[in-house]
Parts: sequence; C-alpha cells; structure tokens
Amino acid sequence: MIFDTHAHYDDDAFDEDRESLLSSLSDYGVGGVVNVGASLSSCHQTLALVEKYNFIYGAIGVHPSETAELTEESFAWLRTAAKASKIVAIGEIGLDYYWEEPEHEIQKEWFRRQLALARELALPIIVHSRDAASDTLQILKEHHAEQLGGVIHCYSYSLAFAKEYEKMGFYFGIGGVVTFKNARKLVEVVDYLPLDRIVLETDAPYLAPVPVRGSRNSSVNLSYIAQRIAEIKNVSYEEVLTRTCENAKKLYRLNGAEYA
Repeated sequence: MIFDTHAHYDDDAFDEDRESLLSSLSDYGVGGVVNVGASLSSCHQTLALVEKYNFIYGAIGVHPSETAELTEESFAWLRTAAKASKIVAIGEIGLDYYWEEPEHEIQKEWFRRQLALARELALPIIVHSRDAASDTLQILKEHHAEQLGGVIHCYSYSLAFAKEYEKMGFYFGIGGVVTFKNARKLVEVVDYLPLDRIVLETDAPYLAPVPVRGSRNSSVNLSYIAQRIAEIKNVSYEEVLTRTCENAKKLYRLNGAEYA
C-alpha cells in the first residue's frame, strides 16, 4: 500500500474533479492520505474530507504564511477542531522566511503556540520550514519537540541539519523534489537517511515529480517518488513502499487502523 503523508485536496485545483480523483486513488495502490491544513479555511475543509472518505486522515494547523489571520478566538477553534476523530497531527506549522510577510516574530509566536497545542493534545507535528533553518531548529529544540514526534515536511536543508533532526527522532517527508535534476543536496540526504526515517508525500497539488513536473500533482504520482528513492538507496521499489507505509502509520500512530 502507498501512503501519502501530506496532501492538500481541499485546494481549489481539485474543485472540478475532486470526488472522482479521490475515488480512483485505490486503483493506483494508494490506501492512505493525510490532508494537511494550511489556513483556517483549509482546516474546515479538511474536517469535511476526513468525514467523507474513510482512507483520508487530517492534520489541523496554520501555515506560517497564513499566521497573520490567527486570533485568540480562531486559535480556540483550532484547539477544538484538532480533537476531532481522524485528526492525527498538528500541521502544517513552522516558519517561512521566503516572503517578507507575515513578520518573523508573528510567525514565531504562532509556531510556538501551535507546538504547545500539539503537546496539550499529544499529537505529532508537521513542520514547514523555508529559508528559516536555524530559527526552526532552535524553536523545536526549545520546545523539546523530540518528545512530540513528527515530520519535517518537504525537507530541503543540508545533511548537517538532517542529522540534527534525525537525532531528535523526526521523520523526513520526501516528495517530488527528489526527482528534480537540481536535487543534489536532497539526494545526499536521502542516501544518508535510514529508510525507517523516510515517508512519502506529494504536497498535492504542488511539486509534481519528473516526468510530470509542472502539472497538477496528486497521490497518483507517488510511484515516481518511490522509484527514485529506491534508486538512490539501492533497494527495491516494493521495499520502499512497504517501509514508508509502515513509517507513515508509526508517524501518525495509525497502527491497527483500517484502510480502504
């Protein structure tokens, strides 16, 4: 079974064919998906998706680029939403310094608040970090995030940072970027990591892998990512699927759960 640990099927890109696409995923061997919240609106839609599809689980959280919308009232709603059945993580949360807004201090405040929420609810975290390597690691260490568990989504930093996260027990979300020609740094990280630290993700509809790069991404394309990981690590494609599925269930504490 293939498990997509990070997708955004609430995105407008799926409005025309969401139901038919999701209903077809089992034909491609996809038996589990975690739909990840990125804004208050997407968290609402995630709750609806997990209710409708038995193979979809959800994460509740606000992406750093959307943290300016958070208030005490909306954060209280997040706390309630994260207690819903089939919500398996707090995410995606973190820091994104690629854009100038929101201000870094606002991002840091809500990153810390959402880390505290994960601890309160005993849920793992899904960490987004872009152009903010040092601050992200520092905050995670300050909050003893190794006690929470979780995944570094769309890992993009150096091998040195990867070793720090490995020591903290994090999983690494590997997606379409690993198939890109300019992915030398990520290939080095994947080669280094033990297979039991890697999970598959799409970030759908974004980051479609080669040979469909530039198109709308979906869980259908996970086979390309798994094949590339198999090549890098010199193991079979089947082993990558088996191990990453096991890892996904451990990450989200789904052992014993039923899948489509």
